[in-house]
Amino acid sequence: MQAIVGAENVLTTLADRTVYECDGYTLAKTRPDVVVFPQSTEQIVAIVRACRELNLPFLPRGAGTSLAGGCVPVGGGVLIALARMKRILEINIRDRYAVVEPGVVNVWLTNALKPFGYHYAPDPSSQGACTIGGNVATNSGGPHTLKYGVTVNHILGVELVLPDGRVITCGGPVEDTPGYDLTGVIVGSEGTFGIVSKVWVRLTPNPQAYRTLLGVFDSIDDATNTISAIIGAGIIPAALEMLDRTMIRAVEAAFHFGFPLDAEAVVIMEVDGLEAGLQEEADRMEAIARAHHAREVRKASTEAERALLWKARKQAFGTIGRLGYPSYCTQDGVVPRTRLPEIMRFILTTAQKYHLGICNVFHAGDGNIHPILMFDERDPDQVQRVLAASHEILAECIRLGGSVTGEHGIGVEKIDFMPLMFTPDDLHYMVRLRSAFNPQNCCSPGKMLPTAGGCAEGHTVLQTKPARRAAV
Repeated sequence: MQAIVGAENVLTTLADRTVYECDGYTLAKTRPDVVVFPQSTEQIVAIVRACRELNLPFLPRGAGTSLAGGCVPVGGGVLIALARMKRILEINIRDRYAVVEPGVVNVWLTNALKPFGYHYAPDPSSQGACTIGGNVATNSGGPHTLKYGVTVNHILGVELVLPDGRVITCGGPVEDTPGYDLTGVIVGSEGTFGIVSKVWVRLTPNPQAYRTLLGVFDSIDDATNTISAIIGAGIIPAALEMLDRTMIRAVEAAFHFGFPLDAEAVVIMEVDGLEAGLQEEADRMEAIARAHHAREVRKASTEAERALLWKARKQAFGTIGRLGYPSYCTQDGVVPRTRLPEIMRFILTTAQKYHLGICNVFHAGDGNIHPILMFDERDPDQVQRVLAASHEILAECIRLGGSVTGEHGIGVEKIDFMPLMFTPDDLHYMVRLRSAFNPQNCCSPGKMLPTAGGCAEGHTVLQTKPARRAAV
């Protein structure tokens, strides 16, 4: 590896490798045997070919902000860290695309586009740290994907290093290409098809104007019913984000926004687009909120006030330490919007059943929930209760017609749920699809699908106590 990338781009000491034993899902840990930092597609190819010759498993890693163990090196092997491939290779405003390397941090691209009046639409709450390559791997979401779509809707093409060392390009700068949508297959494959080394992304014009409101509610049911009613009225908000009472307390303690501490929930409601007609949409949203018993609707009258509201949402997870719990575990499920009141009641009941602290902040507009279970990881009993409660909440999401993940992916965390969501035939054909790209299962083994074999066979992931988890 040193011969390929130079000694300064290879980590081998125990201390250095321990840093890369997990991602934001700290429940599962395995140290890689070596960490390698390529800086070009050619170096990735050479690394992959060396791994094949030595019959070693390997996997890519971006910033490590993922929350399902997608970066855990099951079976050890070579961790290919892409953080140093961080160049924006091209910005083409005329044709509305950019070409970036996988280590480019999400917000870097949007900042680079500001002078042109464009942005990259997918905006995970971790966008200040997460990478475009990681977004591609997990098909990331974010608050504004309610209107603009998730990552796959903004990826025009990828360059992919296959597990045998060949390099292919799927898609490209044009809007559509003939044949099967291989780009769409690769986005969300969590690194199990190969290693993305270049990405063509779609650029979105900045909206002409925004209207951002904060609805204050005395019950979670009223808040979630407001969300369903807004969508049902034919309004397409840019975002609908909800924080519950416990989360409001944490955010207010950290930032002093002036949120009402006695409210059961607040909903950030935003519409954007052309100035003409935008106020009418905002007024309709306000009327719907008041019809569902909102006791107050605040309006961001300046860009600074809007920025503060979004700061409250995007930095919410970082404020949880204010609540006095040493550890927390974030879940990621999806239910139909109309079932939000039911799942919220179930989450509360489950937390009471297992005697756990809980708070909620989530993408309410598309039914993507993020219950945060708070506990003390030093107590083994609490750890087991958190795991049991998490399982019940995700199982209920399936029962209500939803999914166990909206944006965090399956990784190693949720493999056991795959047979609950898919039939044996479904899983069989998923394995066949993966095998078309990755026949030996040496690239990101032990991820997504409940199957063994290939380079990962016989290896296990060390199960450890859940600690503080990064958040998106």
